[in-house]
Amino acid sequence: MATMAADGLPVEPQSLKKLSLKSLKRSLDLFAPAQTLLFAPDAESKRIRTGCKVRAEYGAVKDLSAEQGRGQGKGTSAPSTALALPGTQDTKDAHREGTSNAIVPAPLMLPKAPESTIPGKNTTLSISGSSDRFSTSALMERIPSRWPRPVWHAPWKNYRVISGHLGWVRSIAFDPGNEWFCTGSADRTIKIWDLASGTLKLTLTGHIEQVRGLAVSQRHTYLFSAGDDKQVKCWDLEQNKVIRSYHGHLSGVYCLALHPTIDILLTGGRDSVCRVWDIRTKAHVSALTGHDNTVCSVFARPTDPQVVTGSHDTTIKLWDLVAGRTMCTLTHHKKSVRAMAMHPKEKSFASASADNIKKFSLPKGEFLHNMLSQQKTIINSMAVNEDGVMATGGDNGSLWFWDWKSGHNFQQEQTIVQPGSLESEACIYALSYDVSGSRLVTCEADKTIKMWKEDLTATPETHPINFKPPKDIRRY
Repeated sequence: MATMAADGLPVEPQSLKKLSLKSLKRSLDLFAPAQTLLFAPDAESKRIRTGCKVRAEYGAVKDLSAEQGRGQGKGTSAPSTALALPGTQDTKDAHREGTSNAIVPAPLMLPKAPESTIPGKNTTLSISGSSDRFSTSALMERIPSRWPRPVWHAPWKNYRVISGHLGWVRSIAFDPGNEWFCTGSADRTIKIWDLASGTLKLTLTGHIEQVRGLAVSQRHTYLFSAGDDKQVKCWDLEQNKVIRSYHGHLSGVYCLALHPTIDILLTGGRDSVCRVWDIRTKAHVSALTGHDNTVCSVFARPTDPQVVTGSHDTTIKLWDLVAGRTMCTLTHHKKSVRAMAMHPKEKSFASASADNIKKFSLPKGEFLHNMLSQQKTIINSMAVNEDGVMATGGDNGSLWFWDWKSGHNFQQEQTIVQPGSLESEACIYALSYDVSGSRLVTCEADKTIKMWKEDLTATPETHPINFKPPKDIRRY
């Protein structure tokens, strides 16, 4: 029903769309006449703009006289940075008459090359011909890449497969004398194997859940183990039995490490805490708290920071062991830091995540660089030997070998599951080099242990390095 206006005439109801279009039309009628009006040109601004362009393009040579140009052409004065641009036939005649360093404007506009800062070097470029295609790379001086070239390493090959566990093999540790190694499994046992022959020497039982971490002491005949049953055990290898248990974790224990110079043990687990234990008295020394999620990797070193932990909260923390607090927190990763490896000689370490493998310096934790390739899988374990060969094992069964110095990935291997296993069980949970660094042992989800060594028949000619330095270096 139509409404009544103030003068008594009926008003037709209109939709919101129609009213909006009417408002737009009124605005257009109001402002449209002024759209074609342009501002009057300002002579002063035009002069400033032209002067800036002249200084930017020809500032180095615009004040040279003809005599100075001839002198530079004969090499009697300082080197010139002038560009001899192609032009018409008149400009070519002028070029023959001796004005070799003069700038002659031409219709063709070339990109400006950066001025050389090398003393005593003539950077005059003379481009002949009348081609209309010139690239910036033709004018700029090529700078060699400063990225270090990788050292050649022989490729690694699998030479032995050991079966014996009844579950996933989750952890590994080597004897300091390099005679045997031990593995922990989801079948709740710890098995000790002879390194030379690969035969089983001993089986230790005592855990009631899978064994997630192992470590062998260098100063005592002790083996330490940790598992999902919240237990940390100390085994006396002379009696082959448990002599101490360390109680305190509120959930599964995922990693452990021994301090190289002090009799303390470090364990990290799902309770987001790295706990410090006294080996001799089984006393709980301190708890390094600060992570927001599972602590899944840890290593210790003789000097500060004596403890470094990686967590599912994507951070790496460097700890002051005496004060019991964090010295530094590294937030470079975007995914869980499941594996870390310290170089046996250099003061640096690498950390692995699903997004990237990064290298940091010690003791300050400064970021050095990323590895030059992405494994594109969850990396469960990594290790590096004294020769600078780093190995990383992935959740998809990929085993990649890297050159430590340059970050170049020189070999990619894919593990083969044993007959009767599922293809999804191609997964590497743990890996470690022996004491000499010449043997690599991987622990896998198909219940096998695989041993790798370098191919002694390979040479740089048969396996050349296919290396391309990175064009852009990431700073994070």
